[in-house]
Amino acid sequence: MSNARTRTLKTLMKGREKFKRGLLSDKERLDPHGRKWSLVRGDKVQVVHRRHAEFGKSGTILQIDRRRDRVKVEGVNMKPFIVKGNKALNIKGWTEERERMIPYGSVNLVDPVTGLPTRVYKKFLEDGSKVRVSKKSGAIIPRPEILSIRKRPLRVTEGDCDTTGDEVWKETYSPDERSTWSR
Repeated sequence: MSNARTRTLKTLMKGREKFKRGLLSDKERLDPHGRKWSLVRGDKVQVVHRRHAEFGKSGTILQIDRRRDRVKVEGVNMKPFIVKGNKALNIKGWTEERERMIPYGSVNLVDPVTGLPTRVYKKFLEDGSKVRVSKKSGAIIPRPEILSIRKRPLRVTEGDCDTTGDEVWKETYSPDERSTWSR
């Protein structure tokens, strides 16, 4: 093998070695492209990629996968999914339509004023809050209400191993000058 070819292969493999050894930071590992996403769950979007089979359809974002740059939009990119049955329980299998993921770059946020797809930029208001602004109309795009609801609700029941609310605020330690911990 020639020296030029080996040098080229070594430079190409440098990135892979770094990835294999796990030297990537958490931020690089979670979002390898380093983008700031302007879309969140609950936003109304429209498919703008002309070659996509669902071009022009719009819906609400159900799920976002930032690692793979994909979004799942309600009612868009529906494909049949086979659900297996259970012979022991006498349940037959069936086919149902489910949404599949589409690339992040294929969708744009829908402008609340014009109702057309638009690009977005971020801006700080006078009170210090960060908002998304439509490039077409200049309107502020509010964050969806669904984000205030937790996707996985907090556990509110107390179990046997949980500390009750009354015991949490009891003072159980009083500092003493002759403590056994001081030397």
